[in-house]
Amino acid sequence: MAQTLTGPPGTRGTNRRRASDTVFLGLSAASATSIMLILAGVAIFLIIQGLPAITANWSANPDLSAIQNPAQVPWRSFWDYVGPLLWGSIWSSLIALVLGAPVAIGIALFISHYAPRSIAGALGYIIDLLAAVPSIVFGLWGIIVIRPFLLPLSQFLNEYLGWIPLFSGPVTNTGSTMFAGGVVLAVMILPIITSITREVFLQTPRLDEEAALALGATRWEMVRLAVLPYARSGMVSATLLGLGRALGETMAIALIISPSLLFSVQVLTDGYNSQTIAANIALNFPVATDIQRSALIGTGLMLFVVSLAVNMLARYIIAATGPGAKGRKRGKRS
Repeated sequence: MAQTLTGPPGTRGTNRRRASDTVFLGLSAASATSIMLILAGVAIFLIIQGLPAITANWSANPDLSAIQNPAQVPWRSFWDYVGPLLWGSIWSSLIALVLGAPVAIGIALFISHYAPRSIAGALGYIIDLLAAVPSIVFGLWGIIVIRPFLLPLSQFLNEYLGWIPLFSGPVTNTGSTMFAGGVVLAVMILPIITSITREVFLQTPRLDEEAALALGATRWEMVRLAVLPYARSGMVSATLLGLGRALGETMAIALIISPSLLFSVQVLTDGYNSQTIAANIALNFPVATDIQRSALIGTGLMLFVVSLAVNMLARYIIAATGPGAKGRKRGKRS
C-alpha cells in the first residue's frame, strides 16, 4: 500500500529544510552552551582548589611560607607570592609583543599587498606552520641557538646602554635571561598575530585602495591612507590575542629562564629574572604538597583572570572600533 503524503506537494521540501534547520540550530546552541559550561567549570575548579591557599595564614604554615623561596624570606600571604609571578608573566609577554608584533604586522602586510601571489601563498603557509610547532621544541631551540646567539648583543647593550635600568646589571655568561625568553616568545606569537592581521588587511574595500591609487598615491601611501586605518582595530585585537598566547606559555620559558621570584626589569642578567606563573606551576607541581598545590592552582586562577581580561578587551576593541562600529552606532541613534 502506497504511503500517503500529507500536506500540499510544494511544502514537502520546505518541511525537510525546516527540520534540518532545527537540527542545525540545536547543535549550534549546544556547542555554544558547552563552551560556556566548560569555561565556567574551569573557573569553579580553580576557585575551589585555590581558595584554601588564598585564604590561608601563610606565616603559620611552613609549607606555604617556604614554597619556591630562594631568599629564605617567609611569604606572608598568597598575594606576596603571586605578585612576582604575575609581574614575570606580564613582563615577558610585553617584551615578546614589543619584539614580535611589529614583525608580525610587517609580514602580514607583505603577504597581503606586496608579495607576488606564489610567494605570498608559500610564506603564509610557512607562518601558519609555526603554530603547529610544540612549545618544547621552541624551548630547546632557545637553549641551543638563541641563548648563545644573543650573548654578543647583550654585552653590546650593557656596555653602551647600561645606564638604562632595562640593560643594567652584570651580563650573564649562560644566556638564561628574560631577553632570550622574550625573543622566543616573540617567535611563538608570530603566527596568531600574522594570520589575523593578514585577513584584516585583505578585507580592506578594494574601492578604497583603487581610489587612493587613482588619485596618484604610491603603494605605501595607499597602505597608510586606506589599509592601516581600516585595519587598526584588527591589528590591536590581534596583538592582544598574541598577548594572551604569550601569557600562558609554559615549557619554553621554563627551559630558558632561570627561575626567581622577584620584581625586576633587568633583561640581561641571570638570576634576576621574574618567573612566570605557567612555568612556575610546571616546575613545582610534581613535588608540591597538598597545600602547595593549592597555592599553585591559586596562581593559575590569577593567570586565568588576566588572560580572560585580555581576550575580553580584544573582543571589546573589535566591537567598538571595527569597520561596522560606526554603522551600528548610527542605527542605535536612529
